[in-house]
Amino acid sequence: MEAPENRPKSTDVSDLVTFLSFVGVEFLLSGEGKVPLSSCHGKTICLFFSANWCRPCKAFTPQLVKLYNSLKLKGEELEIIFVSFDHDDYKFKEHFKRMPWLAVPFDANLHRQLSNTYCVDRIPTLIPLSSDGISIEEDLIGLIEEYGAEAYPFTRERREQLKAFDKAKREGGKLEELLAHEGRNYVISRDARQTSVSKLVGKTIGLYFGAHWSPPCQAFTTKLAEAYNTLMNTNDQCSLEIILVSTDRDVKEFELNISKMPWHAIPYEDKTRQDLCRIFDVKEIPALVLIGADGKSVTTNGKAMVSLYGAKAFPFTESRIRELEAALIKEGEALPAQVKDVKHEHVLKLDMAKAYVCDCCKEQGRFWAFSCDVCDYDLHPTCVEKAS
Repeated sequence: MEAPENRPKSTDVSDLVTFLSFVGVEFLLSGEGKVPLSSCHGKTICLFFSANWCRPCKAFTPQLVKLYNSLKLKGEELEIIFVSFDHDDYKFKEHFKRMPWLAVPFDANLHRQLSNTYCVDRIPTLIPLSSDGISIEEDLIGLIEEYGAEAYPFTRERREQLKAFDKAKREGGKLEELLAHEGRNYVISRDARQTSVSKLVGKTIGLYFGAHWSPPCQAFTTKLAEAYNTLMNTNDQCSLEIILVSTDRDVKEFELNISKMPWHAIPYEDKTRQDLCRIFDVKEIPALVLIGADGKSVTTNGKAMVSLYGAKAFPFTESRIRELEAALIKEGEALPAQVKDVKHEHVLKLDMAKAYVCDCCKEQGRFWAFSCDVCDYDLHPTCVEKAS
């Protein structure tokens, strides 16, 4: 088949109606029965190529249903026409009964012709038909997954506009625009108390992207909570707040997740969770995005800062990290390059390690260690007993 980049940029609705009529299709199907082809005229039409056996299709279809119903409520003249890649009529009907839009009657040969005509090389695929020459966004599935109903009318211009909105929120320094949403101007605590977003203005904000089902997230939550509690307990004026942006699979997981956290969260049912993942391009969890007191993003690499330096990294600025790095270098310069410890038979060399366990005190160590090149042996500098 023709590559996606060679797909026609705009396709006339009347071409589809003419084609269907030419091959003998007299009507489309709805959940209530037959619909005349003429019902397509005057509407924005999208062809939805999908199949019941396709997992990505089954995952995307509910998102498309939500978009379709939302736009219909707003009075948009949008219609979707399902073109099935199912193996038989029974599977086609099973898939179609979950859809509130129209469908081309099941016919494997006809569907193959349509997929060839519109250069469909994968499913799910959604192709908008345009008669006005507007340049249509090619990756329409991705656009809808990112923006939902806001993606309409599915043009490249609309995508660029939405990307500009995201950039303005990311760089604009207005915390309320970033964290609040229609009908909600607060974040919640584990006991469901509400805190106004306006009260967070002027603080350093950590957006913690994580999920209870993820073991790496559970491990990082412990480290982050340790740093957070240290800062809260040692500094009454600490201007830090952490906000969970949950990627849990359901509300029960979310509630279990936040129940173990001393900070706030975006409500689970709120679309802002998905928006923040997109705005800060979060692809993996756990992730910690830090926003400075001026409301602007400081770093998207907060996880590494906390994992490496803990509470000492606050306020998580580049200058603070440079201070810590300089202090570490100075500390290393004050230590000998190698030592002979009475507890070990080999000479130990000064080494830098992000994390290790001291073989003497059995406590966790970071950064400088005296290590053996011959065997697996590490000592805290403070645990060295030099031979007399």
